[in-house]
Amino acid sequence: MFLCPLLIIVLNLILILKKKYCFQRLFLQNGPDEKAQVVTEGINTSTTLENSYNLMQSFIQAVETGNTHELKSLINCQDQIETLMHKTLLTFKHNLTAVLNGAALPYSNGCLEGFNRKIKQIERIAFGYSNFTNLLTRIRLEEDLYKEKEPNSLLMVA
Repeated sequence: MFLCPLLIIVLNLILILKKKYCFQRLFLQNGPDEKAQVVTEGINTSTTLENSYNLMQSFIQAVETGNTHELKSLINCQDQIETLMHKTLLTFKHNLTAVLNGAALPYSNGCLEGFNRKIKQIERIAFGYSNFTNLLTRIRLEEDLYKEKEPNSLLMVA
């Protein structure tokens, strides 16, 4: 997703503030209070940016706590916000049940996504196999479902 440059700066500053120590050339001389001041000044440049930032912070807090009622009200928010944040909210509205289930339930599809990534990586590295059976064999070898053959001890010469 493409973000406006000012929003990217604000998000990076937020990440810096959450860490105990982080090297940033921009803030070499600044202390933690000055960092917060820079974030505040950046957000206060426009009301739409401030509304988008506050909406994003509320959304993160609602997801972390699993508050589905708060999520519904945030998704249906009528405040003046940035166009990209508006597009994101429209996507959330379109997939409202999935968003609410994702926040409320402890389940995750992270393992499945990792497995899909591994399969795509195997396909990229192999640059195509001669047949589908070879691809399946390679996937099973990577997942340790097949064991590689042990060398025959009779053929090994000491």
